[in-house]
Amino acid sequence: MTAFDAHLTALFACRACPNVLGEPVTGPVRDARIMLIGQAPGPREVVDKRPFAFTAGTRMFAWFRDALGISEDEFRRRVYIAAVIRCFPGRDEKSGGDRVPSVAEIANCSGHLDREIVILRPSLVIAVGTLAAAQILGVSQLKDIVGVVHRATRAGITFDAVVLPHPSGRSTWTNKKENAALLAKSLELIKERWHLGVRS
Repeated sequence: MTAFDAHLTALFACRACPNVLGEPVTGPVRDARIMLIGQAPGPREVVDKRPFAFTAGTRMFAWFRDALGISEDEFRRRVYIAAVIRCFPGRDEKSGGDRVPSVAEIANCSGHLDREIVILRPSLVIAVGTLAAAQILGVSQLKDIVGVVHRATRAGITFDAVVLPHPSGRSTWTNKKENAALLAKSLELIKERWHLGVRS
């Protein structure tokens, strides 16, 4: 069994967090050189068993289609889609949205992300949303980190990182013109580095 296959076996068998719902979800692509890291799957992703399968995914893949000329199918074939945690955290009763993963849940899942980075050795990591940005860069203030290429290191591997705001319909961050411009810049930076996803 390869290290990649052993990782997926461990990931999908993981039941470390008692308060999450469903089973782990990820979008594995063997030999991918680009990774995308989101926050956590939602209830639709758990049913469909693939990340970004509902409204946030529709919006995000529209960004990639319009800016990069890349279809959702091609993106999913080329990019390993991971998340800060891989199981649905459940609903937040106060906000009505998805519950933000706890510190313990993030810690439990961090080993999966570390193994993926070590195995794939990505050239580019796309961090989607503040939680993913915090895990990759240690910073989560979007106005300071969107629209810039960062040089980041995790699990002993160094790579380029580009941050996108979360594409959730609940997010209004891109409603401001200056923030929409930062998103466009991040997408342009990803486009410039799309060739990094092709292994020689």
